[in-house]
Amino acid sequence: MKQVRNTQAKTEILNLINHSDIALSHSDIQQKVGDLCNRVTIYRVLERLEKEGQIHKVTNIDGVINFARCSETCSEKHHEHNHLHFNCEICHSVTCIENVIPAISLPENYIAKEYNFVISGICPKCS
Repeated sequence: MKQVRNTQAKTEILNLINHSDIALSHSDIQQKVGDLCNRVTIYRVLERLEKEGQIHKVTNIDGVINFARCSETCSEKHHEHNHLHFNCEICHSVTCIENVIPAISLPENYIAKEYNFVISGICPKCS
């Protein structure tokens, strides 16, 4: 397999994630990039994109890690993903639901900094 410069792989992977309506798993990404790069390079690129504040991780109900684009408020120093993620039980898609932010009430002296909600059910495409 021909080695491709990491920047080309990074650009292609970021484009895939940015243009996807659903969060993508490593295997989804590997399938879409084909022979552009190997699976280890994909892991490294995903890690780098997350550190740069361009993507975030979402763990679905099956324990598979998916990757979605970050909002404009994210940066290398601050990620903010306090929104819902919807995991379809039929097609297994994971979707960020940005316009719904649950209210959290914690006991005294607990301070919430970040949270991750995954709701499981049936998406509009499968219902």
